[in-house]
Amino acid sequence: MLATSGPVGVMGGTFDPIHLGHLAAASEVAHRLGLAEVVFVPAGRPWQKSGRPISPGDDRWAMTVLATAADPRFTVSRVDLDRPGPTYTVDTLRDLRAHYGPDRPLFFITGADALGQFRTWRDPDEVLALAHLVGVSRPGHPLPPPGLAEQSVSLIEVPALAISSSDIRARVADGRPVRYLVPDGVDHYIGKTGLYRDRA
Repeated sequence: MLATSGPVGVMGGTFDPIHLGHLAAASEVAHRLGLAEVVFVPAGRPWQKSGRPISPGDDRWAMTVLATAADPRFTVSRVDLDRPGPTYTVDTLRDLRAHYGPDRPLFFITGADALGQFRTWRDPDEVLALAHLVGVSRPGHPLPPPGLAEQSVSLIEVPALAISSSDIRARVADGRPVRYLVPDGVDHYIGKTGLYRDRA
């Protein structure tokens, strides 16, 4: 049964598709910080990725639901998919703060490399007021000092899984297998729907 109290991790991303690296990072952060829940939030129209096409939101949401179903700590939210306009972290956190109420601390989980661009985010000071930042290591991206106050950010190394969504899309387009890179349900969904096959 999902906890109704305790800190909540917020893991935003395009999830095009979600893969085992995302799940490993969420699990490690939940363990290290004692999070009661991690909510995955597929982006609607991510402003940083406006230059490339992304899969329909309903496909990315469905894959995220399939990927997280086996872990009772994980939930999926449509707040970014259902909100019109570009997706900004500050809007995500405002909506989730309204949903969870004022008493549950929020921890926003992102790649450590993304934290290097934190001051370019929309309303960064409000982001810091709404959530504690958690930067996780990714292959090829060490954990640099983020230039933020220590009490505002935690840096956590996770098991190094050299998996990326862009590589998965390329493998599917080339007809190569992605099993064991994504959860089985996501692998079956990609095969059934034909996602990414036309992106060679």
